[in-house]
Amino acid sequence: MDGDTWHSYRFVTETDDSPTFMLEPSNSQTNVDVFVDAGFQSVSEYFSARVALKDTATTAPPPSEDLYVEQWDGEDPEELFQQVYGLSIAAFEKNAFYKPVSLDVFLQMYMPVLPVLKKELIFFARTSAGRLAGFLFAIPNYNEGPAPKTVILKTYASLHKGAGQMLAYAFHETARELGYETAVHALIHNDNLSAVRSAAEGAEIFRRYTLFGLRLDG
Repeated sequence: MDGDTWHSYRFVTETDDSPTFMLEPSNSQTNVDVFVDAGFQSVSEYFSARVALKDTATTAPPPSEDLYVEQWDGEDPEELFQQVYGLSIAAFEKNAFYKPVSLDVFLQMYMPVLPVLKKELIFFARTSAGRLAGFLFAIPNYNEGPAPKTVILKTYASLHKGAGQMLAYAFHETARELGYETAVHALIHNDNLSAVRSAAEGAEIFRRYTLFGLRLDG
C-alpha cells in the first residue's frame, strides 16, 4: 500500500483484457506473482463493472421530504473539493486501513483533475436544511479519446440513508441524457452496499482487484 487508501493500493488480479479506464490502477501479472510467491494473501477484494445506460435508472427512488439532489454549478472548484473532503473523511473513517490526510494533501491529489471534470456529472445530496448528506463524483472516460461514450462512476459516499440511491439514480439518468452509452461502476469493494446497487442495475463485472497483506511475526 502506498501509505494509505487515498493512493494506489490494489492489484488487478482478474480481467477480460478490455482497455483500462481513466484513473484505473494497472499492473502486470508478474507484479501479482511476486507478491504471492513472497507469501502475501488477499486481504480485501474489489471489482469494476459496466452497464449499458439505456438499461439503468428504470425505477426512481421514492420521493423524500428530507433529501434532495443537485448538480454542481461549476463555480469555485476548491470549495467543491473542500466539501467532498469533509464528507469523505466522515464517510470513510471507519473503513479498514483508513488513514486520514490533510485538506492540503487532498487538494494536491484532486485539483489536477479539474480540467476533465464535467459539472453535470457531479452531484450533491442535501438535507432539507441544506446540509451536505452525500456526493457522487463521475468523469468521462477520456482514455477512449476526446469524445468518450463511457462515463465512470468514480466515487460516491453518503451519511444519510437513501442518499446513495438518489445520487446513483440521478447519475445514470443524467449520463444517459448526455449521450453516454456505457457506465463503469469503478473499484467497488465486494462487500459494500454499492456492490448490491451495481448488480441491481444489471452491471457485469469485467475486472477484479485485490489488496494483498502479509502478517509479520514478532
